[in-house]
Amino acid sequence: MASDQFRGDPGAAVTVVEHGDFECPYCRAAAPVLASLVEGSGGRVRLLWREFPLFEIHPHALAAALAAEAARAQGRFWPMHDQLFAHQEALDDVSLRRHAQSVGVDPESVVGAAAQQHAEEVGRQYRDGVEAGVRGTPTLFIDGRLYTGRITLPDLRAATGLD
Repeated sequence: MASDQFRGDPGAAVTVVEHGDFECPYCRAAAPVLASLVEGSGGRVRLLWREFPLFEIHPHALAAALAAEAARAQGRFWPMHDQLFAHQEALDDVSLRRHAQSVGVDPESVVGAAAQQHAEEVGRQYRDGVEAGVRGTPTLFIDGRLYTGRITLPDLRAATGLD
């Protein structure tokens, strides 16, 4: 999608798509592994995050997804992504405002009615995940194929052809 922002080189040969939830502890654990994969790929791998808030089990997941999309609209998605995972235990509205401010995003844009303007986009990404067979988080696709291995740097390097 044209509005999607990648971590890594936009022209990378390999694309890893992560369907994730900012309140998911497994996504938090995967974040530094995926960042290392991209950073150590010499521009050959890029990462795309797709919102998949598991709102039925994570009460702040949807609000965090909306906040991240508000940050994306301001060109600050990845700093917000990293901030949300760094402070995963604090995803209430007051905390989301604080996180936004710390990464240079308008704090009022990430909560309440202002954040709701991103609900359609979050819903679209969620539905796309469901249609692709996503059942939980994190779910990874490498060049369109479901990745079922462990989320470790050696395993992902092998799966992306880096090793």
